[in-house]
Amino acid sequence: MPSLRDGWNLATRTARLMVGVPDYDAYVAHQAAHHPEAPLMDLATFHRNRVDRRYGGGPDRVPRCC
Repeated sequence: MPSLRDGWNLATRTARLMVGVPDYDAYVAHQAAHHPEAPLMDLATFHRNRVDRRYGGGPDRVPRCC
């Protein structure tokens, strides 16, 4: 049976994803489970990558607001 802490952690993660805050810990766990040979991005690189993917950053992409 899930604990209150588990429920809180799930609610926190969901709220962060809803407002666009990426989950680095989930990324690290996914990479370890599914792509162990691939290099991990550090936290700053991961955040920049998520922002660029969300808002269209980069020299070859048209920026957008959402």
